[in-house]
Amino acid sequence: MKIFAINPGSTGMKAALYEDLEMLWSESVAYSQEEIDRCKGSPEKEELFRFTNSVEILKKHGNGVSELSAVVGRGGLLRPISGGAWIINEEMAADLRSCRYGRHASNFGGLIAKRISEEAGSIPAFIVDPVCVDEMSEVAHVSGMPNLPKRSVFHALNQKAVAYKVAQKMGKHIDQCRFIVAHMGGGVTVGAHCEGKVIDVNNGLGGYGPMSLERAGTVHAWDLIDLCFSGTYSRKEIERMVVGEAGVAAHIGSRDFRKIVERIHSGDVKAKLIVDALAYQIAAEIGSRAVNLYGKVDAVILTGGLANSAYLCDLIRDRVSWISEVICVPGEDELRALVEGAYKVLSGEEEAHVYEKE
Repeated sequence: MKIFAINPGSTGMKAALYEDLEMLWSESVAYSQEEIDRCKGSPEKEELFRFTNSVEILKKHGNGVSELSAVVGRGGLLRPISGGAWIINEEMAADLRSCRYGRHASNFGGLIAKRISEEAGSIPAFIVDPVCVDEMSEVAHVSGMPNLPKRSVFHALNQKAVAYKVAQKMGKHIDQCRFIVAHMGGGVTVGAHCEGKVIDVNNGLGGYGPMSLERAGTVHAWDLIDLCFSGTYSRKEIERMVVGEAGVAAHIGSRDFRKIVERIHSGDVKAKLIVDALAYQIAAEIGSRAVNLYGKVDAVILTGGLANSAYLCDLIRDRVSWISEVICVPGEDELRALVEGAYKVLSGEEEAHVYEKE
């Protein structure tokens, strides 16, 4: 079975073709500023451009849509749904296209996959573990403001894929495991994985939890209210203070973690303090997830781009190794995770979910 995976980003596209679970090729395309400007303000134009670009990537590698057995796209912002593979139907496409639950580049993943499916003669089309996966327990949704319940927005695709792989290495089924998974990158999310479900997790998109390379994480609400009504800042400026120009980058002016660690080894006291704080906050969130799991944890898993830093992982391990074994699974392979999710359905291991509107 040839499975085509697509992962749209804000300024480009990643794609890969697999034969079952063996990758045939992968490609990352960066769009020019001219291409981005041409589509600005017109979601219809952007959708068509991204679809055309996806087909061109296939052709570049000597493949066509007629060869495909299935297509899978990175899921976008939808109503809260459970994990796994979801069939891309008209109801899902309508919610993605209207941006009913928010605007994000990943919304185009499902839309492009659906178009390719139709072009190929209605082959199966899926999304897998989108950021809106919500398996949180009822009590975990409750906040101190009835009209602002806690929302589940996290790195579901990578967290679940990594948990599944670690379970396999342990010789267990995911339904038998209790993990704490910390995805550490541009955003940081820490999930309590209980027998295949993420029963609690911090909201990594402008929500709460640890700071990250460029996101603020939890801040004092009263101080944030004061900033909002000071008359000094626009809404956009406040948004950038929370996501984009916050976190480690706001403190020390860099998002390049390797260079940041080099600065620490060269004696940069401030850089050391901020990275210590980053590790401290991630470790504290891991500790919270241990409470969610009643202290019964098979492993603490560190993943995402920042898990490539032994320096950071060691700082976190020093604080949380009392909870359980700490396993580092650096980086992320979202294209493979998408394919694995689709393959589970195509091979009969799992059933795909069917999306319905609220």
